[in-house]
Amino acid sequence: MEKPEQHVGDSQPAELNSVTQREAAGVSASAGLSLEGMHGSVPVPHSQAGFWQQWRAFVGPAILVSVGYMDPGNWGTDLAGGAQFKYGLLWVVGLASLMAIFMQVIAARLGVVTGKDLAQCCRDWYPHWTRVPNWLFCELAIGACDLAEVLGSAVALNLLFGIPLLWAVIITGFDVLLLLGLQRFGMRTIEAVVLLLVATMGACYFIEIFVLPQTHPSFDEMARAMIRPEFAQSGMLVIAIGIIGATVMPHNLYLHSALVQSRKLQKDDPSIRSGILFNTIDASVALSVAFLVNAAILVLAALVFYGKVSVTVPGGEVIRFSPESDWIRVAYLTLAPLLGTTLASTVFAVALLASGQSSTITGTLAGQVVMEGFMHWRIRPWLRRLITRTLAIIPAVLIIGVRGSSSVTDLLVLSQVILALQLPFAMFPLLQFTSSRRRMGKWRNGWFLMLTGWGSALLITAMDIYGLPEALKSAWAVIVGH
Repeated sequence: MEKPEQHVGDSQPAELNSVTQREAAGVSASAGLSLEGMHGSVPVPHSQAGFWQQWRAFVGPAILVSVGYMDPGNWGTDLAGGAQFKYGLLWVVGLASLMAIFMQVIAARLGVVTGKDLAQCCRDWYPHWTRVPNWLFCELAIGACDLAEVLGSAVALNLLFGIPLLWAVIITGFDVLLLLGLQRFGMRTIEAVVLLLVATMGACYFIEIFVLPQTHPSFDEMARAMIRPEFAQSGMLVIAIGIIGATVMPHNLYLHSALVQSRKLQKDDPSIRSGILFNTIDASVALSVAFLVNAAILVLAALVFYGKVSVTVPGGEVIRFSPESDWIRVAYLTLAPLLGTTLASTVFAVALLASGQSSTITGTLAGQVVMEGFMHWRIRPWLRRLITRTLAIIPAVLIIGVRGSSSVTDLLVLSQVILALQLPFAMFPLLQFTSSRRRMGKWRNGWFLMLTGWGSALLITAMDIYGLPEALKSAWAVIVGH
């Protein structure tokens, strides 16, 4: 049974003010705080302060969240989409990014209004027996996401420095020291480092598409592809499901609702309204940048690979293109000969490394949020990171050790299947809580967020279910080694 004293507004009118509502939500030391060492650590100006002054204070949490939408798990689907269908699936990238914006805006709203993150809300507002299963599902999803990050960073190290992939996977385990060092300097430093890594990805793709003379995208053709959604060719739907499934990440919904609480928010109505507004702007801008990076990956593949069936690389090896190709490795090996400069492949690998390392920071924070939120367990950040990364490295080492580097794509497929299965368990509770006057008072979702949020969740879930039989078949083939 639920505990009435933990509900927002159980014994009070629905239109309770924000102060009463946040107190009723259980925002107290006894309930625990999201990311306790960083909670309320960033001061914000008065709600009457100027726009830019407030924006500078609130910008940051969505930047950390946005890297989950540019992680190595997205790269394979974006590259495959561009290589096989040119700009035909660009509208899918746009749609997936738009749905991601709606979901992250709603997650930020939950954190600002209730003073709880999504994991804490699930713990307090659902029956007790749901805590452990929910926590375990979240941990599985975070481990799957971390597997993609491990592989992305390892492949980048392998491509840049020639380190054998197995050893590169093991080396990535030591990036636990990166987050451990950053956390000592506070939330703003972590945000600045992640912003630098995101900027690195953006700069790399700007060079690939606009600076190198061999790549000249057709903006007219791209614009037409964005406004004319269609599945004109066989196989487009499968890739589209992959793109959408790889975009919205369940752990990001938990993480964002916690990160917004790193700002020292006041409890009066104008401050709550200001917090919602500026976190909405932060999410919209950051995820628009993520859309541009994902679109750039697809456009690069369209420019370089579309219409080709193979390419001969230095040394005489012929690399053939097919729907089953490991597109990340194919892109690195073939960008240089196709574009006539080794800079193309190097820049691609640097962007991949930046993607893996930025994602690894936010994955650790998400793990901390769900463990503390669901179970009220608190362990040291370095130990938390070590456990998460070890759980991701073990399957990668076992499968790569047995089957070689050709299994990277299979492992990414496996990670995406797990993420797709977990996603509804994060989206639907989030929407249930934020659509409830009982939980959110007058700050509950309005008709627009209600419509777009539930619509996005139902569409994503329907596409996941549609693609699930084939995805499970692929995942089983990975596990048994066929």
